[in-house]
Amino acid sequence: MATTRKETPENHAPTPRGRGAVAASRQTARLAKTAARREAILDAALDEFSARGFAAARLEDVARRAGVAKGTIYLYFDDKEALFQELVRFQIGPVMSAFETVLASPLPLKGLIDQAIEIFTREVFGTRRKQVIRLIISEGPRFPALAEFYYREVLGPIFKSVRARLQRAFEHGEIADDTLVRFPQLLGAATVTAVVWQGLFDRFEPLDARAMIRAYFDRLFAADWRPR
Repeated sequence: MATTRKETPENHAPTPRGRGAVAASRQTARLAKTAARREAILDAALDEFSARGFAAARLEDVARRAGVAKGTIYLYFDDKEALFQELVRFQIGPVMSAFETVLASPLPLKGLIDQAIEIFTREVFGTRRKQVIRLIISEGPRFPALAEFYYREVLGPIFKSVRARLQRAFEHGEIADDTLVRFPQLLGAATVTAVVWQGLFDRFEPLDARAMIRAYFDRLFAADWRPR
């Protein structure tokens, strides 16, 4: 007569591989929760800095917006300035990577600029990232350390890449002179204008940022893009 195996807890104990999978799953869940909490704090910081400015913003109010205890913020950021700096990295870092990819491509200059305009209008002007630019414009003069950080982390690296690409364009005859190599700030003039205008005057006279920026570059490069 066949005997029936008695079921015991030991029969169902997970194997070492199974225990490893469970531990890995729990670790993944913890990491996802940590990342989500950190992102919530950064989103709340953008709201608070934008509403009150850097000086008046308080970490307890950032915590309240994020739905966490104030002490939780210190698990991720040392102080308010560190929080602001990481906010810049979090918001602007992906856009910088996209710009760097375009600048490194073999596209002719006009095609490169067309792509850069699309990245700006879609990923900056069309999102909350434009609030970071407004914060730097408004808070930078009062807090030079913030302006220095933004230059070091954002403008400096981008200008270096832009100058290198424009120098090649000048050497290969894509542009007529080296004015833009010396003054790459001219390239950003229309984008800054669009961000400032949208924040101050858009309710009176809405601006088609993409069309305006394209028109600006068409005029800036008029001599160079003329059929030869």
